[in-house]
Amino acid sequence: MQLFGFVPGIINKGYLCSHSGFVFSRKMSEDGWTMNEVLSVALGIGLAAACGFRVFVPLLFVSIAAKAGKLNLVPSFQWMGTDTAMIAFAIATALEVGAYYIPWLDNFLDTIATPAAVVAGAVISASVFTGLDPFLRWTLAIIAGAGAAGAVQTASVVTRAASTASTGGFGNFMVATGELILSVVASFLAPLVALVLVVCLIVYISRKAYKRYKVAHPSQEAVTTPT
Repeated sequence: MQLFGFVPGIINKGYLCSHSGFVFSRKMSEDGWTMNEVLSVALGIGLAAACGFRVFVPLLFVSIAAKAGKLNLVPSFQWMGTDTAMIAFAIATALEVGAYYIPWLDNFLDTIATPAAVVAGAVISASVFTGLDPFLRWTLAIIAGAGAAGAVQTASVVTRAASTASTGGFGNFMVATGELILSVVASFLAPLVALVLVVCLIVYISRKAYKRYKVAHPSQEAVTTPT
């Protein structure tokens, strides 16, 4: 099963191992975590963070990607790849984006968007956490997914409030535009960010494994004595 249909050859069904044969993480090895599952977790968190900028933009992105066969979803979330869901997300996205350009209404929307972003972050991350136990999937979705969306949304609310206080709301147009751009970019770059995070994880754990190997097997240096 591939996570990204448009990135052939990246998904490794084997366990995460270093070039020297060491298993990166004993827990990963015991629990059966594969590269695909690690990528799916990183992807889910990235998409959840994008929900903090705009709730429905990442959901629309996931729906289009799933409909095109470029993204695998958890079986219970296959409905997100249907025509009905894609149309509903498209309408909701248009309404949300347009509403944030109406003066003063944008601040009111923040009171609704904050809990909505948290819920959307949990749902969108759980939808792409493929291959995980349901309990672990929802635990990660609630803690990591909802947490990432909530953190970004909180920063967005603070920025808009500061803009309203300093410009009387006239500068919120730029804030709304910036949030929309960031949401679209974050949604499209989530697969790449996921891959980068996994590469960083591989490098980090490889270094740790190599250091442990060096400690356990100190090199035998030849000692030369003067004649």
